[in-house]
Amino acid sequence: MTIFSSGNNPGFDILFEHATQGILLTDQAGSILLANPFIQQLCGYTATELRGNRVSRILPAFDTGTSDKESILINKSNHTIPVNISTTPWEQQHLVFITDLSAQKRAEAQATEKNNALTHAQHALKYETIISRGKDASFKRINLFLYSIWTNLDAILIVAGTQGQIRFFNPAAERMLGYPTREVTDINTLLLFHDREELTQRADQFAEELGQHVQPGLEALTIRARLNLPNEYEWTYIRKDGSRFPVSLTVSAIRDGKIITGYIAIGLDISARKKSETELRIALDKERELNILKSRFVSIASHEFRTPLSTVLSSTYLLSKYETTADHPKRQVHIQRITNAVNMLTDILNDFLSLGKIEEGKIQVRYSILDTGKYISQLLREMEGLKREQQRIEYNHEGTDTISLDANLLRHILMNLVSNAIKFSADDGVISVYSHADHQQLVLRVKDAGIGIAMADQQHLFERFFRGSNVDNIQGTGLGLHIVAKYTEIMKGRITFTSEENKGTEFTVTIPTPQN
Repeated sequence: MTIFSSGNNPGFDILFEHATQGILLTDQAGSILLANPFIQQLCGYTATELRGNRVSRILPAFDTGTSDKESILINKSNHTIPVNISTTPWEQQHLVFITDLSAQKRAEAQATEKNNALTHAQHALKYETIISRGKDASFKRINLFLYSIWTNLDAILIVAGTQGQIRFFNPAAERMLGYPTREVTDINTLLLFHDREELTQRADQFAEELGQHVQPGLEALTIRARLNLPNEYEWTYIRKDGSRFPVSLTVSAIRDGKIITGYIAIGLDISARKKSETELRIALDKERELNILKSRFVSIASHEFRTPLSTVLSSTYLLSKYETTADHPKRQVHIQRITNAVNMLTDILNDFLSLGKIEEGKIQVRYSILDTGKYISQLLREMEGLKREQQRIEYNHEGTDTISLDANLLRHILMNLVSNAIKFSADDGVISVYSHADHQQLVLRVKDAGIGIAMADQQHLFERFFRGSNVDNIQGTGLGLHIVAKYTEIMKGRITFTSEENKGTEFTVTIPTPQN
C-alpha cells in the first residue's frame, strides 16, 4: 500500500505533476499505484483507468528488473509508441520512468554524473538533511521518492527563489549545461542560461498576448507561471562553453497558499526533435522542388518534341508521294529535314540524360593531354552544319598548345555555348570563339551579336529549365546553360557572362589545369 497522496508534500506534487517524463509507481507485482499526467496524456488512459492494472497493459515487455531499455508503449487507441523505460526499485515498490521517443529514434543515452563523487555526496547530504527533519516515516519516504526522481530524471530540473536565484541544480542540469552545482547554486539566477535577445523577443510576445508590460528578464520566464497560465515553450539554452541547444522549458510557480515562494524550471533537450523537423522540412522542400521540375519537364519536353516529330511525320508523308527520278531533289530536302529533326531530338534527350547524371553525382572528371587549339578547331568544324548559310564562326587560340583537361566535358561546354550563339544570332551573324591556355588554366570565350539576355532574366540564367523572356520562338529545353555551369563547377572552374539585350552576349569559362 502506497503512502503517496496529493497534498502530502508540495514539492512532490510539483515534481510529479510537471515532470516531462512519464512516471509510474508500481507494487512488486507490477500493478500501477500512481501515474503522473505526462504518462496519462501519452497513453490516453486516465489515472483511474490505469490504477490497479498491470504495467504490461501499456508496456507489454515490462519487467520489474528492467534498468534501462527501449520498448514499445501501446496507447488506448491501440497505437504503438516507442519509449525508453527505466525502473528503479524502491523498498517494496518500483519507480518506472518512461521517455517518449516518438520525435527521435533513440533518446540520449541516459547517464548520470558518476565521476564527480563530491558533487553527488553534496546532493545526498542535502537530502539526508531534509529527510532528518521529517516528522514521521511517511515524510521521509516521500522525500526519498523525490530524491529518486531528482537524480534519475533525464531532464534539466532547477529550483529557484522568487528573484530567480538558483537553489537546487539536478545532475542532468550539470551534465547538459556543463556547470557544476557549486558554480551556480546561490550564485547565479535562471537567466544565466538564456539569450538576452530571445528574452526580449519573448517579453514582447507575452506583453502582446497578456495586454500588459513584461520586462525582458526573469519576468519573461515567470509571468505566465505567476498568472497560473500554461508556461511550456521552446527556448534556447546556452552551455558553459557557449554552445547552444533547444529545450522545451516548463516554468511553474511554487506556492505556499497564495504566496509564491519560488519557481521550478524543467527543461527537456529537444535537439534530436529539431534536427528531425529540419530534415523533414528539407525533404519536403526537395519534394516540392522535384514536383515543380517534373511539371516543367513535361511541359518543355512535350513542346520541344512536338516540332521535330511533326517535321518527321510531314516529311515522311511527302516522301511517299515522290516516286519518280525527277522528284529526287525534293526527296533529298525532306530527308535532310528528317535528319535535322532526329538530331534535334537526340540533343534534347542528351540534355535530359546529362541532367540526370549530374543530379545523381555520376559525372567524374577524366583528365587527358589535349592539343587545345586543334581540339577546339575540330569541334567547331563539326558544328559547321548547325549554322545558317551566312553565319560565320571565327576562332583564335593563344598560349600553350597542350594542357591536361577532360576532353568530353570541354566538348559539352563548348558545343552548348556555340550552339546557343548560333541559335540566338542573326542569319548573317558572326560567332567569335577565343581560347587561351597555360599550365595553370584554360580561358574559353564565346561571343555573339545576337538578341542578348534581358536584365531581369540574367540572375536565373543557369537555373534548370529556365528560358529567357525573349526566346519563345526559338527551340530549346532551358537545360544547356545549367549543364554548362555544372560541368564547369565539377572541373572546379567558373563561368561568367556579360550581355545586353539586342546587342549580344559573351560567355567566359575559366577552368584550372592540373600540373600532373
